[in-house]
Order: sequence, then C-alpha cells, then structure tokens
Amino acid sequence: MVAIVLAFLNAIVKPILTMLTIPITIFTLGLFLLAINAFIIIFAEKLVNGFRVDGFLWALLFSLSLTFCTGILNRIFGVNSSNKKEEK
Repeated sequence: MVAIVLAFLNAIVKPILTMLTIPITIFTLGLFLLAINAFIIIFAEKLVNGFRVDGFLWALLFSLSLTFCTGILNRIFGVNSSNKKEEK
C-alpha cells in the first residue's frame, strides 16, 4: 500500500513541488530534491495506516536510500536503454 501511495504522490505532488522550488534546488545543486522526497514520505505516512516514520531525519534517510536503489535499478534495467541501442 505504501508503494502505491508513494508512486501516486511522486506522480502528482512531486512535479508541482519541484516546479515551485526550482531556485532552491538549483542553489543546493539538487540536494533539495531529497528534502522534497522526505516531505512526500511524511505525507504518505499520514495517508497510510500502519506506516510510521519517526521524524524528518528518518524520512530523509529513507529518501536517500530510495534514491540510491532507484538509481541502481535504472542503471541495471535502463529507462533509456532503447535510445542507447538506437544510437550505436
């Protein structure tokens, strides 16, 4: 259930927050996106019963690990792998 809510929030809320905070994101060289993810995780906690985050620091660490795992999975399975094959 948490994965579904996080996917929904990432699809709907994250683009809006990202557009509103472009200057801060540029100033922090993209690190503010981790804070946006942490806020989305805290928001998901409010929506899903039984899912608990013990504060912003834990949400930030979860956000960091989620970003790391997503990066590895994108590297392995490649979102743009078809584009790379076409270029060669």
